[in-house]
Amino acid sequence: MSPVQGKSLILSHAHKVAIKHSAGLARDLRVAFGGILTTQPSSSSNENFYCVGSDGEGVSTPSSGNTSSSSPVTKGNVTTTGTAAPSSTSVASSSWKATNSYSGQTFFNGWSFYTAADPTNGNVQYVDQGTAQSAGLIQINSNGNAVMRIETTPQVQTNRQSVRITTQATFDGGLVVMDAVHMPTGCGTWPAFWTNGPNWPAGGEIDIIEGVNNYTNNQATIHTNPGCILPSTTSASLNMSGTLVASTDCSVVSTGNQGCGIRSNSSNSFGSGFNGIGGGVYAMLWDNSGIKVYFFPRGSIPSDISAGAPQPQNWPAPMANWPSTDCNPYQYFNTHSAIFDTTLCGDWASAVWSGTGVPGQSVSCAQQTGFSTCSAFVQASGGSFSEAYWEVSSVKIYQNTS
Repeated sequence: MSPVQGKSLILSHAHKVAIKHSAGLARDLRVAFGGILTTQPSSSSNENFYCVGSDGEGVSTPSSGNTSSSSPVTKGNVTTTGTAAPSSTSVASSSWKATNSYSGQTFFNGWSFYTAADPTNGNVQYVDQGTAQSAGLIQINSNGNAVMRIETTPQVQTNRQSVRITTQATFDGGLVVMDAVHMPTGCGTWPAFWTNGPNWPAGGEIDIIEGVNNYTNNQATIHTNPGCILPSTTSASLNMSGTLVASTDCSVVSTGNQGCGIRSNSSNSFGSGFNGIGGGVYAMLWDNSGIKVYFFPRGSIPSDISAGAPQPQNWPAPMANWPSTDCNPYQYFNTHSAIFDTTLCGDWASAVWSGTGVPGQSVSCAQQTGFSTCSAFVQASGGSFSEAYWEVSSVKIYQNTS
């Protein structure tokens, strides 16, 4: 069948699935359009750009201390320290007030556990909270951080158990702040932290953190209905530090679901690079000016964030910026929840299994692992997923009261 026919069939299927599962399948089309996607013209690498994509389910950082940051200490495969390093100077009051906060022993309260088949065709089975707890896939560790793991049974016949959670709370506009000390990394992994609205893509999708395999540079992306356009291709004009990887058209239909992806120029913004510095804070700001994604490495987290009194107007240029110039953020995005998930292989990680050239992927996963396919590696190599876990200090959702 032609790429156009294929795209139509997949869009139709995703629409049906979205209606059936009102709890956020925002990734149904993530990369099923492999042959239609545009790649960044640069190196001769296998550089494909994919993102999360599909319906509408539901998705915050810590407080003060002093100016020094602590390096992470690991217990088994779980990092146990690594909180923000706020300034000892006083912080001005903020008009941004937390409406939802997830941290400590009650972190998992207010999240729904997704248990349907992975809509991106990954080699995972998402499990409910009870199963995840009894299998050791989730915990609150000794540092008070929430951990979400991949199953590491040495060999499995089909899929590995994993965790996907969605906030039951929704929001229209606001500021989402997430502090993590570790994220999943390694060949076969495809982790994401993202927000999503109903009736995908009508409610919009905002991918805050996303990448695959050994990538070290984060890619943030938005996916919308037709009509949302970036006014420029240059980072300077968009007032951001990241680089546009493909289209200025953010529409799912006209771009084969690639949307408007922006890649960080920082090699510590994702995967092993992120974990190596003890993580950091990601913040997504959605207001009248548009949508922005910020990344603050551990040790460089603004004191206002650490104090729970964010002042985004004082922050440096964001990693990614989608201004409201030709994309009204309240027309193309509404009623969002936030989502953590980790899938294995799937449409993206499998498609670039033999690829190189993306930051962090100097050697292909096929060459590194000796397996010709991602799925064969996943089924046979449970011990390889010791680093495939999220460790999250907190998630906070703020609203501006001014």
